[in-house]
Amino acid sequence: MADRIQINDKWYVSATSAPADERTRVLKHNDTFGLFDRYGDIQSTGLGEEGLYHQDTRFLSLQELLIDGVRPMFLNSTVKDNDSLLIVEFMNPDIYAGEEVAIAKGVLHIFRAKLLWDTTCYEHLRFVNHGMETADITLSLAFDADYADIFEVRGIKRVRRGEYMPREIKKGELLLSYSGRDKVVRRTRIGFDPLPTNIHHDRVEYRLSLMPKSETHLYVTVNCEIAGQAISTPTGYFEALKLSSATKEDRLISPCRINTSNELFNRWVERSRSDLVMLTTQLPEGCYPYAGVPWYSTTFGRDGILTALEYLWVDASLAKGVLSFLAETQATEEDPSRDAEPGKIMHEARKGEMAALNEIPFRRYYGTVDATPLFIVLAGAYYERTGDLDFIRSIWYNIQQALYWIDHYGDIDGDGFVEYARRSQEGLEQQGWKDSQDSIFHGDGRIAHAPIALCEVQGYVYEAKRRASQLARLLGEEFLAQQLESAAYDLRGRFNESFWCEEIGTYALALDGEKRQCMVSASNAGHALWSGIATADRAVKVAEGLLQEDFFCGWGIRTLPCGAARYNPMSYHNGSVWPHDNALIAAGMASYGFTDKALTILDGLFDASVFVDQHRLPELFCGFPRRPAEGPTLYPVACSPQAWAAATVFYLLQACLGLSFHPRKSEIQFKHPRLPAFLDTVEIRGLTLNDASVDLLLQRYANNVGVNVVRKQGEMDVVVVA
Repeated sequence: MADRIQINDKWYVSATSAPADERTRVLKHNDTFGLFDRYGDIQSTGLGEEGLYHQDTRFLSLQELLIDGVRPMFLNSTVKDNDSLLIVEFMNPDIYAGEEVAIAKGVLHIFRAKLLWDTTCYEHLRFVNHGMETADITLSLAFDADYADIFEVRGIKRVRRGEYMPREIKKGELLLSYSGRDKVVRRTRIGFDPLPTNIHHDRVEYRLSLMPKSETHLYVTVNCEIAGQAISTPTGYFEALKLSSATKEDRLISPCRINTSNELFNRWVERSRSDLVMLTTQLPEGCYPYAGVPWYSTTFGRDGILTALEYLWVDASLAKGVLSFLAETQATEEDPSRDAEPGKIMHEARKGEMAALNEIPFRRYYGTVDATPLFIVLAGAYYERTGDLDFIRSIWYNIQQALYWIDHYGDIDGDGFVEYARRSQEGLEQQGWKDSQDSIFHGDGRIAHAPIALCEVQGYVYEAKRRASQLARLLGEEFLAQQLESAAYDLRGRFNESFWCEEIGTYALALDGEKRQCMVSASNAGHALWSGIATADRAVKVAEGLLQEDFFCGWGIRTLPCGAARYNPMSYHNGSVWPHDNALIAAGMASYGFTDKALTILDGLFDASVFVDQHRLPELFCGFPRRPAEGPTLYPVACSPQAWAAATVFYLLQACLGLSFHPRKSEIQFKHPRLPAFLDTVEIRGLTLNDASVDLLLQRYANNVGVNVVRKQGEMDVVVVA
């Protein structure tokens, strides 16, 4: 029954075969992303997820480069550190003319580069003949476009689709088109410079003759067009490269920089920073980190909030963009078809054909129980980091509306706990961060029935009311501040009374619709430390339990211990390891004084980053026990990159350093800082507070960390609490 429940989950990401290659290469710019194999091609093998996508639609489902009808021999493939450019290198295989080798392998070097800018994929191909004789070859490039909605790629079968329009060849361009059932025409415009020798409706051919020691260059542009939208005028490859590199470099340089004594750790940090820049999209309201590629390359409320929180100490502008966008899209009326209620913060927004036709409910969907309190938490944390009270004042109405939702809609039955029960029959059945259908259950494995009050959500509400109380006091609303403070204190008492389960030695996963405890040990209890709702004596038990062998697999804390009824290390939420989950738990542990335990989590995830491709932690990986000389087992349909996984390293470092900010006192504080054994020194340059900035050098000692001020500009104090 357990397997059937998960498979029948409508929003389950289907996988009928293994990935063709775990070394997928990703590029993204705003609403366009590309998923390529290591050759830089787009193939339909494996999971079939590769392609060039724009606004939730695949505009290119096939691209294959062949030399004389065969694939070139692979040499190397990498995405540059700033994630702006995919570079692939090949050499030719033996090329025959009849029975004889006309061109021996390795005579031709082929350089391939791809980048995304606006709605266009730009490609540069360079062929160099290192031989002593002229080399004659035929290069072919095949193309196809299926215009699949991202939910079709994920596995949903549609009864009806739009119509493919006749392919056109105009002025040396290949034009593929699709007229959707939403009455929108989508086109893929493929241009070439120089013009190919032959252009067919599904491929082009170049007959190349390379003199000895000579080279030739070819350029391909693939433009994604949606009728009625402003068309991105394709610029040349080098102009696009200049714009892309400059924009990403500016965003990489502007926040503070981190450099350590461990080069492998530095690679993890830089890959994470680059991925956050790549995933971040410029919206009218500001910058917003899209959740992940390929399945979640759009605005998600919960993901954006937690990513911004993790990265807040490095760059607060991300949090400001997230808060601005979510305030702008906050629900203002009841709409059961979208699980929308006044004051509720959005879960997910989609722009594809299926969303436009309401074949999926996610055009703008509100089926999340935790994004609303977390919105308030982020607002309070943003003020604590920046002191920007003017911005808080500008969204104060939205914060008040979120508080209204918590008390009037979130608490369905008036028992003082925030619950969820979907109103949309097409929406998500589980509406916490573990939103797969079989993630909330009783100790014997029975699925819990709604309305469900999740353990961690009560902590989020507690923290939201505490932070809202502080903001209300700053804004001169003393009576409201006292009300919120009292409500938070009361919630903490009732939570510890209702959720603590002595039988399992931790907080219950949830309360079901009949207020029965779901007596399941889960990583959710660790979030009670993060929010501060756990009492000190119980925090000790939770922290110790999460690092026992049944929970901690060596790479990180599993979502469930291996003895749980629904434990499966290969599942999405029932035994896997999620980096962001671990980061929140580690921050909670450190806040209660268990920094040694937070260091254990940092150790495990750092080791995982060494093994994974490009030092990029994925959305999740399998929860199998760590084995000597082996890396973590990858989850085959995980997003990689994923925003809140990319931000994990920054939050873990902040937690272990006890780093906090006090803008009203112009003070940066390190409370009982610790560093892991693999870091002797950490250099933080350009750490800002108000109008001041500072460069710091942190030195690890046996039981503490020395904090040295290397440079300081402006008024700021750096305080170390040993």
